[in-house]
Amino acid sequence: METESPKPFPQDSDDLMSENHLQDSSFSPENPTPDSQNHFPDPENHTPDHLIDPLLPSPGNHLSDSPMTETYSPNPPLKPQLDETDNPLVPKAGEEEHGHPAKKRRRRKKQFSDMIPSSMTVNKLRVLRPHSKPDSYNEKAMDEIIQKQISIDTNAKSKRRMELAKEVDVEALIAISVGFPVDTLTEEEIESNVVTCLGGVEQANYIVVRNHILTRWRSNVETWLTKDHALESIRSEHRGLVGSAYSFLLEHGYINFGLAPEIKEFCSRTVETENTANVIIVGAGLAGLAAARHLLSFGFKVVIIEGRNRPGGRVRTKKMMGSNGVVAAADLGGSVLTGINGNPLGVLARQLGFPLHKVRDICPLYLPDGTAVNSDTDSRIEGSFNRLLDKVCSLRHTVLEEVKGVDVSLGSAIEAFRRVYKVAGEPQERMLLDWHLANLEYANASTLSDLSMAFWDQDDPYEMGGDHCFIPGGNVRFVRALAEDLPIFYDQTVERIQYGVDGVMVYAGGQVYRGDMVLCTVPLGVLKSGSIEFVPELPQPKLEAIQRMGFGLLNKVAMLFPYDFWGGGIDTFGHLTEDSSKRGEFFLFYSYSSVSGGPLLVALVAGESAVKFESMPPVDAVGKVLDILRGIFAPKGIEVPNPVQVVCTRWGKDKFTYGSYSYVAVGASGDDYDLLAESVGDGRVFFAGEATNRQYPATMHGAFLSGLREAANMLRAANRKSFVMPEVVDNAMETGNDEDLENAREITDNKEICTVREEKSDLDQLFETPDLTFGSFSVLFDPRSSDLDSPSLLRVGFGEEKLESGSLSLYGLIPRKQVMELNEMAGDGNRVRALNRNFGVSLVGRRSLGADGESLIASIKAARVDPTRKAANESPCTVEVSAMVQ
Repeated sequence: METESPKPFPQDSDDLMSENHLQDSSFSPENPTPDSQNHFPDPENHTPDHLIDPLLPSPGNHLSDSPMTETYSPNPPLKPQLDETDNPLVPKAGEEEHGHPAKKRRRRKKQFSDMIPSSMTVNKLRVLRPHSKPDSYNEKAMDEIIQKQISIDTNAKSKRRMELAKEVDVEALIAISVGFPVDTLTEEEIESNVVTCLGGVEQANYIVVRNHILTRWRSNVETWLTKDHALESIRSEHRGLVGSAYSFLLEHGYINFGLAPEIKEFCSRTVETENTANVIIVGAGLAGLAAARHLLSFGFKVVIIEGRNRPGGRVRTKKMMGSNGVVAAADLGGSVLTGINGNPLGVLARQLGFPLHKVRDICPLYLPDGTAVNSDTDSRIEGSFNRLLDKVCSLRHTVLEEVKGVDVSLGSAIEAFRRVYKVAGEPQERMLLDWHLANLEYANASTLSDLSMAFWDQDDPYEMGGDHCFIPGGNVRFVRALAEDLPIFYDQTVERIQYGVDGVMVYAGGQVYRGDMVLCTVPLGVLKSGSIEFVPELPQPKLEAIQRMGFGLLNKVAMLFPYDFWGGGIDTFGHLTEDSSKRGEFFLFYSYSSVSGGPLLVALVAGESAVKFESMPPVDAVGKVLDILRGIFAPKGIEVPNPVQVVCTRWGKDKFTYGSYSYVAVGASGDDYDLLAESVGDGRVFFAGEATNRQYPATMHGAFLSGLREAANMLRAANRKSFVMPEVVDNAMETGNDEDLENAREITDNKEICTVREEKSDLDQLFETPDLTFGSFSVLFDPRSSDLDSPSLLRVGFGEEKLESGSLSLYGLIPRKQVMELNEMAGDGNRVRALNRNFGVSLVGRRSLGADGESLIASIKAARVDPTRKAANESPCTVEVSAMVQ
């Protein structure tokens, strides 16, 4: 029986499991989806002074929406550098360094120290030292420097060396912004064997070459950087290092990725090869979309299974509109691009021509009675809050050194120090401190009582620097561009992932998807819920990490008003409450008027309040928000109108997330992110998503980068393990020569080709009593029909007597009449040749039989259990990944 395959197109529906819609009598009865780009503001018409073009490294995005920026402490240690005589760039140069970030603050801003090369040399390694005046990372200046480097004046040799020395330092800064360490290799580089020997001159040269190639592409992300282009400004004797660095950067998605026309064109030129695998990706969020595009560029066959009727996952933009014609795009999930420097989403914004709206740091706070908080009091309590965090940081260092394995909650530690130092004793001071604590809970999607004191901020050293920004029109613009032309099957909720030596099977929506590997990108909340069964069960260390790690909650109330009554001079403002237990309830407001296309205001709900909010009736929630707004603006003589449309999110009740984003819970650590990222099943099941990214968890750019990371890991696994028969095995099948088959077996063993040969399986049991046998051929006929055109399952076993671990068994589907013709032939060699040349049948492994093969197998099984039963109607339809578009 034919079953309808899921359609690879999103449904034109706006149902979101995580949101409730509320409308008053003036609301439009419709909730159209953001399916038309012209409903969003035109970027060309929204470029005021506070909209900036994404330059070199560019923006990322937090799955929270923190308006804060983080500061660096400009206290860099000295780092070894290459001497001029060793530098692979035409003259010579060095390398660079990077400061340490402070704790998460309300106004976070990360800066890089301006490093200058020292004239000191120690064992031919040049040392960098901090400039006396730290400066911000300046992308425009880097563009200019890179241009100078490419077209340098060869006549001024001394000046040239000095300039290149500075330029290499700038290139090191760019590499740092992308996530590379200053003077060591990453774990991925070590695993990829980019150098023959760790440490020493070769490694130092490689780092300079890698940084140069990275910077060269970042200076023009619209074009495809070839290896020859990379070689243009590097001495010829370092050609090997260029090849090594170029291959690594390309495979791991550091260069030549994204959505620029030339990049897409080059990626589409990949020729299908016989040693690429079929990959199933579970989840069409940023991680899944990034991985799919990267895998396709390698020549893999890919299909994405998505439970929702849209792509994007926790990146969700809703088109809101009222009966009065106002329209706005509201980001209900990830919204703020938290740091532009080095961020891959910034690269996409640059390639797509999206302007960026810098989130302004001004964030006035208002007391419960609506009066503004005194700025001096605000600054004093913020300073006290920061000092409390510093005290906690000092305490944890002592605890971790003296009492191994002991962890307490961040909240209990802060409260203990608050009492000891008598911080915020006055009511207004306590409300201000509560606001900062609520903001900390918002940044971590958790109550402070659940956050690990020891490791809550373990990712701080890696946070992207630069401005925090909005994308006009919402982040759905990224999602749409990434999802374009990808084979995505929507409304397919995954129930089971089964894996073994012969591949993977993913059960979703009544279908069975077969492939060689699977990439699971579902949120940590889904893994915690156990709604997806893994067969066999995941390893115990991974299961324990899933349970230890936290997955928290942030909710929003998005309100579209008939007009902007709050003014356009600020992007955020806060509200204080007298009740500490409600400190996270509507504590922060975002103004999206300048980027959403309409007068949109979003109130945030964090911490314990975010959990309670999920059971609060939407009418009550909106009533509370309006009371707060009227308390702030009515004393100023400003009337607050009723909103024309409101959306309340419910991410905790969304069965595709069960929360918002990950955090380090008490008893967990950064190591758990690594455990969540580990593949299982000997290169069969891989994991991506923000909760698998130790450096950039809880961010959209972290999810995106994890997808690129796993695509590279899957490529490496595919290179280790061929998922189809090599040519020698194909020849052996055709000739039927036992000596050739012995050689084929040796090759498959050496290359770890484990999927061609079958383990003891359901097919082994069926073929114990075949319907017909002749030579090395066995046949199972279709029990539903005796017609000569009915399909038959053919099995050919080669070398059974010589292969110590059994025969090499391959399969094919042929009509019953061709089976009879084969039976009349003499010799297995003639029969194999007839299969290939006369009948056009290729013998394949079990997993490549496709939907028709699996349907026939299910019918045979059912008929043997109950000969009177029609099995075809009861077997799930399988979707063979190899049939998907490449």
